[in-house]
Amino acid sequence: MAARCNRAAAYNRSRMLETARFVWSTTRGHRLRPWRSPLLRWRLETFTGKHAEDVRARDFWRFLIDERGQILRFSRWLAEMRGYSGHFDR
Repeated sequence: MAARCNRAAAYNRSRMLETARFVWSTTRGHRLRPWRSPLLRWRLETFTGKHAEDVRARDFWRFLIDERGQILRFSRWLAEMRGYSGHFDR
């Protein structure tokens, strides 16, 4: 039972780490205001259809809350792809 809990905790930490890595790399120059990042604006535009120029802080945070399941699935996929490629951010 304890081993299962430890694996689950390690898995959750891994997903959080992948999400943090993605956000850190995509918000370069806009880390305190990630909704101003051109890359995240473009991704939001692609995902939601809302024009990138119209994305505001409220839209960004609403997107994170509403789509957290999709974001976690994306993080899981990203970790898997990095595992296949042997790519590690340092």
